[in-house]
Amino acid sequence: MGLRFVPSAGDDLISIATAGPREAQSLAKQLRNHGEWLEVVAGIASVVVRYDIAVMNRDTAQKQIRESAEERSSGAVSVLPTVEIPVVYGGQAGADLGWVCARLQLTEEEFIALHTASEYEVDMLGFTPGFAYIGPAKERLSVPRLTKPRVRVAAGSVGIAEGRTGLYALPGPGGWPVIGQTSLRLFDAASSEPFVLQPGMKLRFVDVGRS
Repeated sequence: MGLRFVPSAGDDLISIATAGPREAQSLAKQLRNHGEWLEVVAGIASVVVRYDIAVMNRDTAQKQIRESAEERSSGAVSVLPTVEIPVVYGGQAGADLGWVCARLQLTEEEFIALHTASEYEVDMLGFTPGFAYIGPAKERLSVPRLTKPRVRVAAGSVGIAEGRTGLYALPGPGGWPVIGQTSLRLFDAASSEPFVLQPGMKLRFVDVGRS
């Protein structure tokens, strides 16, 4: 497997470029299964590995990453379920839907029809705990982030920005235009898997009405 290492942000970090989210998730899983790393994090187009600098230097770590990536995982490949995300669009649930539609020159009905027409995939979790980056959205639906981020966005909010949809599992700050709200509980502290969504999951958005 040919790996392309790119500059990292720290002395104990190694970043590896990938072709996209699926490749990043696959490589990250391979490295977790074959190798002793402090942390392996998959992004949208990269994987970052944190190693113990008390045990190995960078050259040794890169050599072990190459060897780990070349190992073949055994066992069946798990198939993640397709999840339906019920969404109330617009109004108080989606305060930015009007702005988004005006920018895209679409009616709300046209926007919702386009947004719910496709099957999507969870590319990665990040930014805030459980926040799901979901893509790709139709090019027709691409809008920029807000120029002034909100201090607090409610859990379950559905945002859209720069070719992706984002789902807020927990309340927190955010700069994505909010187009709706889901009633699906995306975080359950009592569960062994507290976040409902995982990278690689397929999902569809389902219109359940207006706020």
